[in-house]
Amino acid sequence: MRLKVEQLPNALQKGLSPVYLLTGDEPLQLGELADAIRKSARDQSYGNREILAVDKNFNWNELAFVSDSLSIFAEKRIIELRIPSGSPGVEGAKALLAYCNRLPDETILLIVAGKIASSSIKSRWFEALDKTGIIIQVWPLEGADFIKWIQLRLQKRGLQSDAQGVQLLASRVEGNLLAAAQEIEKLYVLYGDNFVSATQIYDVVVDSSRYDVFKLMDTVLAADLSKTIKILSGLKAEGTVAPIVLWAFTRDARLLIQIKLALAKGQNKDLVFKNYQIWDKRKQSISQTITRLTDRNLRQILIICAKADRQIKGQESGDAWETLYSICVLFCNPAVYAELI
Repeated sequence: MRLKVEQLPNALQKGLSPVYLLTGDEPLQLGELADAIRKSARDQSYGNREILAVDKNFNWNELAFVSDSLSIFAEKRIIELRIPSGSPGVEGAKALLAYCNRLPDETILLIVAGKIASSSIKSRWFEALDKTGIIIQVWPLEGADFIKWIQLRLQKRGLQSDAQGVQLLASRVEGNLLAAAQEIEKLYVLYGDNFVSATQIYDVVVDSSRYDVFKLMDTVLAADLSKTIKILSGLKAEGTVAPIVLWAFTRDARLLIQIKLALAKGQNKDLVFKNYQIWDKRKQSISQTITRLTDRNLRQILIICAKADRQIKGQESGDAWETLYSICVLFCNPAVYAELI
């Protein structure tokens, strides 16, 4: 049975399904849906939880093994199957069909998957899940749907605002649900269960639709030097403090060093990315960056970061923002940086 996001609470009140499939590329909604199912299961004594993460090395026989072993102990448990790619593949499709044909007792299968291709919706494994349990496809919220979501989120937190305030908040976070949720939490901490005006929202809410250090690092890792410099200039013009930018450079430089070290030791690349929480959207840029930058380049970046830190603290002469500019150039194109020094 297919449900909309807002229909899940009523469905949970009526009882638990043996299978749930949550799919989409909007992490906040997926996470909150999964949390609601877990809570409802705990309330009904499903106290044990087994997590299976599907990657290219995953053995789908493990699903059958876990489900069979659970039935032996006759305990209420949740098997949580995570499929980031959204596709179980040939072996996964067979395993899911077999699971649906022989559902274990007192067991809930919770599948949290990335966006599923439209071609998979007519597949046998998808139809089996649809027939056996509940499927919720999560879609990005836009326009009036996003405005409605913000209004409901404010109400859930005991906050109220007028149409102008809600519209301002929506424009500030530009469709980013996670950013919207964080800003609403911030408004609640500051104002409690009260009405918040558009002026208060303007004063408090970060403009997530404009430049930020995360967008800066995305362009740095993509080696887009011209856009990187543009964003860096924008951050400076908007009053972003230099230590925040320096923190982002230092964090990613150290991360890249750790990844390169792990790979040099012969560790599996996918496993290394998983260990360092490099998800799908960053895998390509990280891979390109560790190829583009040598160990020496990364150590040099950290040395220049230390220089910027001293300049920020007044312990060394020079403009910290100029030093941050140099870091951008070295990150994006070591050859260009070599010509500058």
